[in-house]
Amino acid sequence: MTPDPRLERFLREQGFLAPGQGARFTALAGGVSSDIWRVDLPDGRRICIKRALPQLKVAAEWYAPVSRNAYEWAWIRFAAHHVPGSVPAPLAHDVEAGLFAMEYLAPEEHPVWKQQLLDGRVEPKTAAAVGRVLATLHLASSRDPACADAFDSGANFHALRLEPYLLATARVHPALAPALEALVERTAATQIALVHGDVSPKNILVGPRGPVFLDAECAWFGDPAFDIAFCLNHLLLKCLVRPREREALRHSFTAFVDAYFAPARFEPRAALEARAASLLPGLFLARVDGKSPVEYLTDERHRELVRKVAAPMILRPPARLDEVLAHWHAALAAAD
Repeated sequence: MTPDPRLERFLREQGFLAPGQGARFTALAGGVSSDIWRVDLPDGRRICIKRALPQLKVAAEWYAPVSRNAYEWAWIRFAAHHVPGSVPAPLAHDVEAGLFAMEYLAPEEHPVWKQQLLDGRVEPKTAAAVGRVLATLHLASSRDPACADAFDSGANFHALRLEPYLLATARVHPALAPALEALVERTAATQIALVHGDVSPKNILVGPRGPVFLDAECAWFGDPAFDIAFCLNHLLLKCLVRPREREALRHSFTAFVDAYFAPARFEPRAALEARAASLLPGLFLARVDGKSPVEYLTDERHRELVRKVAAPMILRPPARLDEVLAHWHAALAAAD
């Protein structure tokens, strides 16, 4: 079944289908911001097609420009050039239709990192590999005027990240609003490297040759500290639902930080780490009280613990990531 005639037309125009041929489309789950299909072609190949949605599939009202599809395509091409194998191979793009085709990676060979973590398979080497790839991409793009021009997508980033995460949380917590709004202003004004914007375990496949990054719709030339904090946030939150793996998650956090900062030489570590450490508590709280709460925190006691730990650090930002880690694990131990 063809979900939309434009998709099959795209396949014909790009040479994937000959006249008279058809393809089989299978909707893929997992995303809230785009429609994604696996496409089985007549010659036996499988590819993916992705198209951005104007309204995201979440409970809160959340709209975002579909132009983000073009920025994601550009980010994939950038990553494929600088770290081959770190993204699905980009195949074809239609900017007017807001969709692109990329390589399909079989889940049996490329499991999703998030599912591994939730299943209790926590391997610090995976976190380290993610940190190395991310640092390589940040370094390759840092202080590059051409990259800054190509990813002048601050409006998209505001609509997809700063507003639904930090500003939406500020509206829920008025006492924290000035601090959260200051984080937004600083982040929006910092332009150093190409940011993925959604470095979450749900968007990372654990491939046989290393991590594969997906879902770069938020791509923006801005503050690399956001990517660091966004990823580490999930290694903190998973401790609530995988208590037996807390120590492994703690080691994974440290492994990511060590692996990232070893090659990240585009600015002094102290400055970059301080921005990431101050963003992390805000993003931590946002996954409870923002527009996109994590679905696995169903126990109100867990959500309250996140609020209890995050609020003081939002008001008095830490300068180091290990401070955030220490505060969180101390709170977990006290709550047991």
